[in-house]
Amino acid sequence: MISFSGGLSVVVLYALANISAFFLYAIDKKRAGTAAWRISERMLLFAALIGPFGAYGAMRLFRHKMQKIKFWLVPLFLILHCAGMLYIAARVFHVIS
Repeated sequence: MISFSGGLSVVVLYALANISAFFLYAIDKKRAGTAAWRISERMLLFAALIGPFGAYGAMRLFRHKMQKIKFWLVPLFLILHCAGMLYIAARVFHVIS
């Protein structure tokens, strides 16, 4: 069982990861219109793996990287995170043992 303060810090870190992923995608989209240095696709995918809610939200909001096949992984990461959160919630609330 995770203590409340430990659980709260995990939630805060997870939120920060998603916010960071969102801003990485937003920055890359802004730079795509100029000749500025871009964020690598590997970095964007890693950010999506850690923070898929922010990455997917930015992809949809900014219409960024929607056509590239490798970025179809982002919704998969989102589904995996949702499944993991449901599993953890079920364990915490003793729905499953």
